[in-house]
Amino acid sequence: MAAQLTGGSVFEKSLQEKIHDSKVLVVGAGGIGCEILKNLVMCGFQDIEIIDLDTIDVSNLNRQFLFHKEHVGKSKANVARESALSFNPNVKITAYHDSITTTNYGVSFFQKFNVVLNALDNRAARNHVNRMCLTADVPLIESGTAGYNGQVELIKRGVTQCYECQPKEAQKTFPGCTIRNTPSEPIHCIVWSKHLFNQLFGESNEDEDVSPDTADPEAAGGKAGEEALQKESNEKGNVDRVNTRSWAQSCQYNAEKLFNKLFHDDINYLLSMSNLWKNRNPPKPAKWGELDDEGEKDAENSANDAVLRDQKVWSLKEAGRVFEESISALRDEFAKLADGDHLVWDKDDKHAMDFVAACANIRAQIFNIPRKSRFEIKSMAGNIIPAIATTNAITAGVVVMHAFKVLQGQFDKCQSVYMRLRPNARNQLFIPDRTLNAPNPKCYVCAAKPEVVLKVDTKVVTVKELRDDILIKALNVINPDVVLDGKGVIVISSEEGETDCNNDKKLEELSIVDGCILKVDDFFQNYELSITIVHKDAQRDEANFEIIADLDSLKPKVDEEKDAEQQPSTSNGSSSKKDTNGEPKASTSHAANIDDDDDDMCIIEDDKQIDHDQPSTSSITPPTEKRKHTDDDGPSTKKARVDPAADEDEDLIVID
Repeated sequence: MAAQLTGGSVFEKSLQEKIHDSKVLVVGAGGIGCEILKNLVMCGFQDIEIIDLDTIDVSNLNRQFLFHKEHVGKSKANVARESALSFNPNVKITAYHDSITTTNYGVSFFQKFNVVLNALDNRAARNHVNRMCLTADVPLIESGTAGYNGQVELIKRGVTQCYECQPKEAQKTFPGCTIRNTPSEPIHCIVWSKHLFNQLFGESNEDEDVSPDTADPEAAGGKAGEEALQKESNEKGNVDRVNTRSWAQSCQYNAEKLFNKLFHDDINYLLSMSNLWKNRNPPKPAKWGELDDEGEKDAENSANDAVLRDQKVWSLKEAGRVFEESISALRDEFAKLADGDHLVWDKDDKHAMDFVAACANIRAQIFNIPRKSRFEIKSMAGNIIPAIATTNAITAGVVVMHAFKVLQGQFDKCQSVYMRLRPNARNQLFIPDRTLNAPNPKCYVCAAKPEVVLKVDTKVVTVKELRDDILIKALNVINPDVVLDGKGVIVISSEEGETDCNNDKKLEELSIVDGCILKVDDFFQNYELSITIVHKDAQRDEANFEIIADLDSLKPKVDEEKDAEQQPSTSNGSSSKKDTNGEPKASTSHAANIDDDDDDMCIIEDDKQIDHDQPSTSSITPPTEKRKHTDDDGPSTKKARVDPAADEDEDLIVID
């Protein structure tokens, strides 16, 4: 058996028995997940289940040591299982190549386990596991790393704060006119390219239009696009608009036509907005067949070297070739989907990542912005900080030591732990909180009566946007039912097609106006939420909604003292303060931010990542107790409206 020495066990008998009899779930099979699985097997755990939707990429091999070159393209969960069994073939390991957010894994699934160990890489999946563990009343151990920094914390209903107890910083966004008309930084080009991917192949969003913005106030007063508009106008003087995807499909995603439209015609259109270029260097249109071939010989020599290809900056001609190849591959993938379905951008999908990297570099060249390597673009597009293998290993070790304490019922000894590159004032590299972080009584997830205030432009926001952008994306509800309180009007139903007729209606058309209350229920998550509507008139380039979980935040506040030194935030988004001796006090969490893309999740002080996929929301403060799910309730049979790509591994960090 693992964890045995000659003449006895490493662990005392009572702990050894608990380890042997326990059942553990590991969510995520990336950098931390692999290390956790290895540790569990070597410590003598006999019944382990692991789940991850991702497949193995070449870039994973430098830090995910259960995977090797021959495993590239295979399921992370399945390969991790096979590799772990080589350490101890007597262990029962069940692997799922699936998303933890699907309805296959309901409350009854989580109730099977003594402890759940999270090793995820995105906020949506973490939020979901947090809610399921709260409902199932199963201890959850969260972990994350960012470079040389790491953290581990316990989440237990009624004992500690939950993952959503403390506010997350609002995602950083950019004005639409900057993205569409006047980019000045590489990240602007990357965001534009991700928007273009969605316009062509993904879930289309009107707010992510990539065409020149003629409503840009800075362009007003000139003849903004006048000639182009005249050419496009019909006999009545109106312009017949065709959305980007319909146009691309009409030309069968021809790379040359797409290129010339996006990087030549649209740029010339922008040049006609003369006011934009009075104090800026104007862009230089690019045309297919006239691309610079600088560095092309080096490109040919490195074409088969994936690592070198990721690290070098492509020439414009090479970017054009990658653009053509990725368009062709994505077109074929898109054609295989059912009507109404779409692709989901994933930084670990070769063709999707190639497409964004190529488009970003071509656009950067046009606007005289420094181009970036594919690796750099992947890091920026995925909101990630490269992970360090040793940090993952140390963090995973602390996770399993916390698991020992949980199995022994020693929750009071499971204080959050922070790993740092340099010692603090007390010469500590591993810095524990003094006490457990207590539940937030105003948490919108685990409080006795979860509630939030939604400041929203009821004249603009539609019911579909309420469901998709606010409830599902921002509040992480899986399959909501929404009723207008006091009137009994069903606004949104989780039953397929039942309330589709409401989708395009503005909120005010259904009498959802200032002061009314919406009751939200998610049967799958066993979660209820009360939403108080506060109308606001959204200004240009301002988010149409803002979520406020602490109702007192709407009242006038007295300025708070800001002189306390702040520790890097926990995986929960909380921040611990130090006393004068450098010893962490109980956390008094402040806002922190996470996105949706790759990694373990710790936030580094003063380091901020950017998430462009989520709608901009305010910080949401929210635990103590939720309504219980009965033991005989089976898994929900309702279909979840979720992105299956939400669960990835966690070795590159998203700032949460």
